[in-house]
Amino acid sequence: MVFSKPPSFPKLVLFLCRLLRKHYRDQKGLQRSLSNAHSVAPEHKLQNQTSLSQRVKSSKNTTMIFNVEGTLLKSSSLFPYFMLVAFEAGSLIRAFVLLALYPLLCFLNHEQSLKVMVMVSFFGLKKKSFRVGSSVLPKYFLEDVGAEVFEVLKRAKVNYAVTDMPQIMVESFLSDYLEIDFVTGRDLKTVCGYYVGLMQENKNTTSLEDKYEDANIFQNVIGLKNIDVSVQHPLFSHCKEAVMVSEVEKLKWTILAKERYPKPLIFHDGRLAFRPSPLAMLAMFIWFPFGSILSIIRICIALSLPYNISTPLLAYSGMKLELSRPNSHLVSGNTESKTKGSLYVCNHRTLLDPLFLSFGLVKPLAAVTYSLSRMSEFLSPIRTVPLTRNREKDREMMDKLLNQGDLVVCPEGTTCREPYLLRLSPLFTELSDDIVPVGINTNVSMFHGTTASGLKCLDPIFFLMNPTPSYTVQILDKICGVSSCNDNQSSRFDVANRVQCELGEALGFECTMLTRKDKYMILAGNEGVVSTEKKQ
Repeated sequence: MVFSKPPSFPKLVLFLCRLLRKHYRDQKGLQRSLSNAHSVAPEHKLQNQTSLSQRVKSSKNTTMIFNVEGTLLKSSSLFPYFMLVAFEAGSLIRAFVLLALYPLLCFLNHEQSLKVMVMVSFFGLKKKSFRVGSSVLPKYFLEDVGAEVFEVLKRAKVNYAVTDMPQIMVESFLSDYLEIDFVTGRDLKTVCGYYVGLMQENKNTTSLEDKYEDANIFQNVIGLKNIDVSVQHPLFSHCKEAVMVSEVEKLKWTILAKERYPKPLIFHDGRLAFRPSPLAMLAMFIWFPFGSILSIIRICIALSLPYNISTPLLAYSGMKLELSRPNSHLVSGNTESKTKGSLYVCNHRTLLDPLFLSFGLVKPLAAVTYSLSRMSEFLSPIRTVPLTRNREKDREMMDKLLNQGDLVVCPEGTTCREPYLLRLSPLFTELSDDIVPVGINTNVSMFHGTTASGLKCLDPIFFLMNPTPSYTVQILDKICGVSSCNDNQSSRFDVANRVQCELGEALGFECTMLTRKDKYMILAGNEGVVSTEKKQ
């Protein structure tokens, strides 16, 4: 018997690509024909020639009802948002299953593909501990908002968002960051406090009059829909006027700039540092085993070799370190006789901040930090001591470490990924008169090296799994402590604020009065003490 030769893997991939391309063209042709059918009337032709802001006559007496997927978001694909739920709230295996089902999703209609993604992403998740909708998704939603439609919504008195997605995914993004008045989404079914991956069939049909007491706002209700997406929601029956938006028009929109966010995005969580499109996730899964091995190699090099050998080897592995320091720091480094070591005060980006400063200065440093796991303490090539949160004990311990040599402290108390500085704890101002501010910034392309709700012990490993992680370290001019200030009225708070301002000016970051407690209340729903110890 003669058996035919099975097709090779490249040929199989090529066949699937051609099949998906054919399906994509067929779908586009269908959408184009539907668009042409809708645009036969002269008024639709006129709408396509004018901007959205000119077509929508919204004012302070206008109520806007809009579809989130079809009009607010520039991208028409919901896959990245469900992938974030699968990866961040679920697991690596759950995310791989969703990615493997992506070719099937291309052949399903909108409602069917939505049900499949909800089932894979939410099945078995605990409702009480689900916080991805408020800690991870807002960042990615905000980066997909069209500036043109945002301007229209900002002029209206009341905005009502309608979505086919689960409400728990979009409510925080719309209400907290875009200040949308009302959000109507799909509810998820639960059993014994766990999601079963099914959506409620009955949508919310509450009338606008039940939502808002002022009846005058219902005199001018405008609906904003997508001409290529069929939205059958009872709330659109209130509209006196309907404005249609096409996918072609959305492609011309610009992304809403961060400076125009109604509320700044200061804190966000999650491991992924990129938008998880299907191709990007495929690249991540291909890189993951190589990145794990590379992370182990980098850790072994840092632990076992001296600075003059490990530094060039780590640079050869793809890591980047840029160090800048003033001339005064170079001159006074060894000429000044001191009874205590220098106190390096850094802003906090990852747990590796003191380590990269030590590599940059080519000398061992001691470091103190909050929420230090045993694995991180074991893997650290420099001496690292956890703080107890008891002011007197921490002061005594840091003073002892300063008598033994140089010390690194991160008075923010927690990490912040965005260009903002948290309020500095003023304890360091009383420890030394030799305070050296150090501005630190990082750049990653695949994984974040920090988390508020995940395993702290994996933070350094995920950071080192990036292909080319980079660190920028700026050593600034020294600042006097409280005891050596010429102005006797300067308090420890004044010195701490001065250090914060110096760091913010050097890095281009904005100074805030937010603290560690504020971050963990937003991202994890706790004060960052109990849950962290449990995870360790």
